[in-house]
Amino acid sequence: MKLDGKVAIVTGGGSGIGRASALEMARQGAQVVVADINAERGQAVADEIGAEGGKALFLPVDTASYEQVEGLVQETVHRLGQLDIMFNNAGIGGMQVSVLDMPVEEYHRVLSVDQHGVFYGIKAAGQAMNDRGGVIINTASVYGFIADRRQFPYHAAKGAVVMMTKAAALELAPFNIRVVCIAPGLINTHIVDGWRDNEKIWTAAQNAQMRRRIGEPEEVGKVVAFLASDDASFLNGHAYFVDDGAASFKR
Repeated sequence: MKLDGKVAIVTGGGSGIGRASALEMARQGAQVVVADINAERGQAVADEIGAEGGKALFLPVDTASYEQVEGLVQETVHRLGQLDIMFNNAGIGGMQVSVLDMPVEEYHRVLSVDQHGVFYGIKAAGQAMNDRGGVIINTASVYGFIADRRQFPYHAAKGAVVMMTKAAALELAPFNIRVVCIAPGLINTHIVDGWRDNEKIWTAAQNAQMRRRIGEPEEVGKVVAFLASDDASFLNGHAYFVDDGAASFKR
């Protein structure tokens, strides 16, 4: 129960890494606000936590809107009295096309959630935490560090998340707010659903991990819960790879 007495928001909490992290933090004692644009999925995760004996509620949010993210944070503090952990996890994939063929609208669509949504979460949560301290965790990716073909907007957003994490950690340190990010590799979430249909792509993607297997959201969720806990009290301003070594070797 290392998160007992803590209140956490998980954006994109209705599926994948968000769902696994919300469940894990609840199991460790946190009250969890499951925030998602999909009400059915978000409520299902909140109900799942409740069925396990944890405490959770669902609040809708479109993280591409600062007003909605700010409202999410304010509603959390109003209903639960505080905010200790903000997991800016909501994200989307994108069209897999060359940068030369990339529609400008698609570039902005991906960045509106994967980059700007993280900024909105940092800003809103930081304002709510500045009197008591807290932890802000952002979801980056190995694609914030290594390049691949036909992933230009995703690379741009995740690279930005890495640097926003470092800059925010420096600025928020005087308020006793830690800011860190995770950099997952290939994880079994809906973002990679389309890859499974192409055996060549799917095999190559799995081979990009040192042990040649896809990671599970629960493996990432345990890392998120650790980073949110006091056991990680001296971890700040860095990205933590959860990738089975994907970013550490040449394939």
